[in-house]
Amino acid sequence: MINIKFEWDLNKANLNLIRHRISFEEACEAFFDPNAIDDFDVEHSVSETRYNLIGLSSRRLLFVVHTEKKETEGEVIVRIISARKAEKKHRSLYEQQN
Repeated sequence: MINIKFEWDLNKANLNLIRHRISFEEACEAFFDPNAIDDFDVEHSVSETRYNLIGLSSRRLLFVVHTEKKETEGEVIVRIISARKAEKKHRSLYEQQN
């Protein structure tokens, strides 16, 4: 079983909460949605490899931008970059795949 640890920039987390009304703590919940969709973000992976996750938190469907790095065997560190409420196109994709 893989252990997931989360990290983020505190300033970005605060700005995200103001802009999108989504805390990064809530965004972490979406990673444990068994039906979550996690895709490579080709367009925004210039300086680092980024992923887009669509998953349910305890409150709503979220769209979470993140990076991943393997820290040790069996452990992954996920750095959350941004999180917002899923748009209609993300909701449709989520519903089609589940």
